[in-house]
Amino acid sequence: MKKVFLAAIALIGFTLTSNAQAIADNALGLRLGDSDGFGAEISYQRALADNNRLEFDLGWRDGNDYDGFKLAGLYQWVFPLDDMFNWYVGAGGGLGSFDYDNGTVSDSETFFFAAGDIGIEYNFDIPLLISLDFRPEIGFGDFNDDLDFDIALGIRYQF
Repeated sequence: MKKVFLAAIALIGFTLTSNAQAIADNALGLRLGDSDGFGAEISYQRALADNNRLEFDLGWRDGNDYDGFKLAGLYQWVFPLDDMFNWYVGAGGGLGSFDYDNGTVSDSETFFFAAGDIGIEYNFDIPLLISLDFRPEIGFGDFNDDLDFDIALGIRYQF
């Protein structure tokens, strides 16, 4: 009876271990989306635990009459869906700066924003992560003073 009990405990432990999917310690890549001209971002994720991580994104734009940058930081909770799929939700914020000068009109501003995040990701057998997320952002400034919705595709190398 003792052997059956120990075997059952071991089987339950192996089952729980194989179903729990740990996220990568680090992931670095690109997040490609659109929100007020800040479409491409360099993205870094750092795991804090098996299902929690931090994400930092740096986006910038440079055009004929304008340039700007945007830095976002988010805390995310990651939940397994099926085998290699996860879904995640998070919250955070950031800051940005925007300079506009077309020769007749000149404007510059630094702004802050609060952001939420919800998405789905797929972990390949190779160290590649692909994600699709939705990020509503509320801006606090003259240039960015409203609610923006950012939908983006992320491609990251995991290490």
